[in-house]
Order: sequence, then C-alpha cells, then structure tokens
Amino acid sequence: MDPKNIRSQIPSLQGDSPIYLDNACVTLRPQSVIDAVTRYYEQEPSCGGRSAHRWGMAVTRTEHAARDGIARLVGAQGPDEVVFTRNATHSINAVAHGTKWEKGDVVVITDKEHNSNSIPWRMQDGVDVRVSRTDEDGRFDLEDFEAICADAGDSLRMAAIGHTRNLDGTSTPAKECAKIAHDHGAQILLDAAQSVPHQVVDMQEIEADFLVFSIHKMMGPSGMGALVASEEAFNGLRSIAAGGQTVSRSTIDDFVFKPGRGHLEGGLGHYAGYYGTAAAVDFLNDLSMEKIHEHEVKINRIISEGVRDLDGTSIIGPDNPSERGGITSILLEGRDPHQIAIMLDEGFGIYARSGLHCVDPWFHANDALNGSLRFSAYAYNTIEEAKQTVDAMDELFTAIPRT
Repeated sequence: MDPKNIRSQIPSLQGDSPIYLDNACVTLRPQSVIDAVTRYYEQEPSCGGRSAHRWGMAVTRTEHAARDGIARLVGAQGPDEVVFTRNATHSINAVAHGTKWEKGDVVVITDKEHNSNSIPWRMQDGVDVRVSRTDEDGRFDLEDFEAICADAGDSLRMAAIGHTRNLDGTSTPAKECAKIAHDHGAQILLDAAQSVPHQVVDMQEIEADFLVFSIHKMMGPSGMGALVASEEAFNGLRSIAAGGQTVSRSTIDDFVFKPGRGHLEGGLGHYAGYYGTAAAVDFLNDLSMEKIHEHEVKINRIISEGVRDLDGTSIIGPDNPSERGGITSILLEGRDPHQIAIMLDEGFGIYARSGLHCVDPWFHANDALNGSLRFSAYAYNTIEEAKQTVDAMDELFTAIPRT
C-alpha cells in the first residue's frame, strides 16, 4: 500500500488540495469510482434484475459484482448474503424494525454507540435496552457486557454493538461478544461502519449474525450501504420497504414474500450506486487491509503525541494510539472545538470534524456538550500531513488563550 499512489488516483487530492482528516464521516473517491458512476448514466442507464435487454443485463451483472465484492471483503459466504441499503443507519433500522419483538425482550448496546445504533432499538415497544459501560480507560469492558447479558438471561434477544467506535476509534472484542450473545440464545449485530473500511473483518470468523456498514466511508458513493447476514437471518426479518421485486407471488387477495434477501430490497435500486460500489470494493480488495490499519495508526501516533500535551487537551479513549486506529478525538478545555476546526480550515487548509459525532449520550454523560475535535485518517493521508497538523495545532493554541 502506497499512500502517494492512492492519492494520485483521487481527483479531489490533486493540485492545491486540503489536508483531509474527516474520513470517519466520509472518504474521498478515486477516479475509478467516479468513472463507474458516470458509466451507468452515460452508457447503461437501465433497470437491473428486470429487463432482459443489453443495458439491463449489464446493470444486473454489475449489481452481482458489487454484492460479490462485498462478500469477499467481509468474509460472507456469497453475494446472496448482501442486502443493499442507503447506509448503515438504514441497515440497522431494517433489523430493528424488521424483528418481531416480544414484550420484555432485551437489547444490549454500549455507551459509545452512534445514535443510529441506539435510537432504533429504543423505538421498539416493549423492548428493554440495556447499556454496557466502558472502563475508566475508555476501553470496552467485556466483563460488564457479559454480566449484563447474564442478567438478561433468556430475555436477551440482541447485542447491537459498534465494532469500531466513531467517537474514539476503539474496537470491541467482537468474537467474544458474539459467543456471549449466542450462549444466551441471542443474535449479535455489528455496526462495522468504522471497521470494514479500515481493517480486516471476517464475519464468519467472528460469527456475527448481522454486519452493517456504509459505502461512503470506504471510497464509494453516498446513498449506499450494506446489511450482510445469512439467508436464515434474513428470513427472520419483516420487510420495512415492501414493494417491487420483494414478492414471489402477488394476487388481488394475497401475496408471498421472497425468501432470504429478496423481500428486503423493495423498489428500484440505486443502480449508479451499485456501479460505484463495485468499483470501490475492487479498489479496496486490491489493497491490504492490514497495511491500511498499520498506516492509520502511524498517522494517529504522530497527531496524538503532538497534541496530548497542549494546554487543556485530553484525548478520548485509551492513551495508546494503536488502540484507536486512525481516530484522534480531543476534548478542549477552555476552547471551542468548532472555532478551532474553522481556523484549521481557513488558516491551514486542514479539514477536521468538530461536534458530538452523533454520540450525544456519551458527551452528555461526561458533561462535554461542546463536543470534541476529531482527526480521522485514511489510506491516502501522509506522514507529512500529520506533522503539519501538529504544527498547526501548536500555532493555534499559542495564539488562542483558554477562556
């Protein structure tokens, strides 16, 4: 993996480009992805899975290639285990609203979940959502998780946990969590929006029941997400978007849903998104996910070591950057993270994220409602960019006194 080679393939990083460190929100797209989306609109603008003409069959083949590429990337058994959604949020809602709940069912989440992996479960009538807490060093507490699951006993229905947290980059011991959930007869859903783009993920090795992620966080188009699971798991879900192509038979009097993924993808597909997804997954499958992760940790280490001693700063999560992947999320005592983010942009061309990062409950619980300043790296960021970011932060903190 050569960051400079990857950068050369991304149009938005050519010329006088910014230092883009907002990758936990959305990643940049290589030319091959842009060309693939354009190819659909310019050369094969038709329906997939419906029309037998040449354009229609081209779309169908590309859709299959996109599913197959995702399956290979995450260790699924094949393309039929991939449902396309709008994003990870949509995927989680498909499971939360598609499950047939009973009063008293327990869902276990953690205290660092994205709102998308918290609110949908809380919306279910009669479901008891319980929260596993992180330890004092900001790590996932497996003992606490196990105790909460044991306390739920036979009522435990689902463990829904972030595989890697967008707040601080920490990861959960997914395989151990899956075993605990299964020992209680429950399923496990992994929010893998921040893990699939950045590290090796093998859902069969983990034994995850549901894996969800967003394509826009892995060099692909927006408006595309994935819900990956077995046919048996899909059959346990009701469709939340019934309609075109979701039924095997429909008459005036009744209907029969398709089995497996077939009943979960109602309506016309995001075909341009399929094209972009196929290209993005091909791009990633040609890289080493291990080396991407190692590179991001190097970036994180430089930024972490450069900012941790700045006046009034504290890094969220464990002190060791290797436990936080490519994310450095900083609390700023006496300074406004939004102001710092704007000044990084205007004065230094550095794009970072400020705010609550959709993890509002954690910030409320820790009395940090100004949010944090978050730098998040990806494969195309360079060591030099990390050093420039540290220099910029040092200059800003010298110029802006604490209030």
